[in-house]
Amino acid sequence: MSDAGTLYLVPTPIGNLADISERALATLQSVAAIAAEDTRHTRQLLNHYGIQAQVFALHDHNERQQAQGLIARLQQGDNLALVSDAGTPLISDPGYFIVSQCRAMGVKVVPLPGPCAVTTALSGAGLATDRFCFEGFVAAKPQQRRKQLNALVDEPRTLVFYESPHRILASLTDFIECFGGDRQCVLARELTKQFETFLSGSLSSVAEQVQADSNQQRGEMVLMLAGATPAKAHDSLPPEAQQLLQRLLAELPLKRAAAVVADIHGVRKNDVYQFGLTIND
Repeated sequence: MSDAGTLYLVPTPIGNLADISERALATLQSVAAIAAEDTRHTRQLLNHYGIQAQVFALHDHNERQQAQGLIARLQQGDNLALVSDAGTPLISDPGYFIVSQCRAMGVKVVPLPGPCAVTTALSGAGLATDRFCFEGFVAAKPQQRRKQLNALVDEPRTLVFYESPHRILASLTDFIECFGGDRQCVLARELTKQFETFLSGSLSSVAEQVQADSNQQRGEMVLMLAGATPAKAHDSLPPEAQQLLQRLLAELPLKRAAAVVADIHGVRKNDVYQFGLTIND
C-alpha cells in the first residue's frame, strides 16, 4: 500500500489562534481534504489563515458512517487531515474509530504535536505532574457522576477532568461530597484566551469562588485535583483486625490472610495487605 495517502492528525488552537504551528498550517494547506468536528468552526480558522481547502464533517454521530469513505480515499492516494474544534484530535474528541481502522488496514497515520488543554492546564497548575490521570468529562447525571468520582477517591496520581460551564457548580458539589472539601484543586478556565484564570486552593474554597463570581462559570474548563495521600494502613484498621492478621500470618500467606481479615471485619483488603507488609518488614 505504498501509494496510499496519509491521515494527519492536526491540533488546532484552544483559544489563541497564534498557537497553531507552521507545520500544522502547511499540512492543512497541502491535504486533499480536512475532516472536521464542526465545519463552520474549522472554516473560521482556515479563513483566518487564507487556506482554501475542502472540509467535511466528522463527529461523534457520523464517524463510523464516514470511516469507509474516508479510508477509501486514503487507500486511493489522498492525503487527509483530521481536526477537532480545538486542541488535539481524539483527546475527548472524535477520531478514535477512524485512527484504529487506519492502523488495522495499514494506512499511515501521522500525529502532529500541538495545543492540548490537558497539558496546558497541568503545566501551569502547580500540582504534581510526574504522574497524572486524565478522566475527560465526568458523567452528566449526578448519580453516575458520583459513582465515577467515588471510584477515584484513592487514586494517588493528579486527576484531570474537563467540565462544561453550565455544570460546574453541580459538579463541584459532587467533588466535595466524594473527595472532601479539603482536597487541593486547581480550576483552569479559558486557557490561552483573554480572560484565562487559574483558581487554586481547597475544593471548598474554589467552589466558593466560582459560586460568588458568575464570570468564573463561563468558558471551557479543566479541573485538576491533587492525588490521594496514602494513609498509613494501621491508622485505618481497628486493633482487632490488626491482631487477627498477626495471628493468621503464622499459618497463611499474606494475601490469603488479608482476604480473611477483610471479610471478617468489613475493612478494605488492600489496607489489611499494606499493614501486613509493615509487619513482614
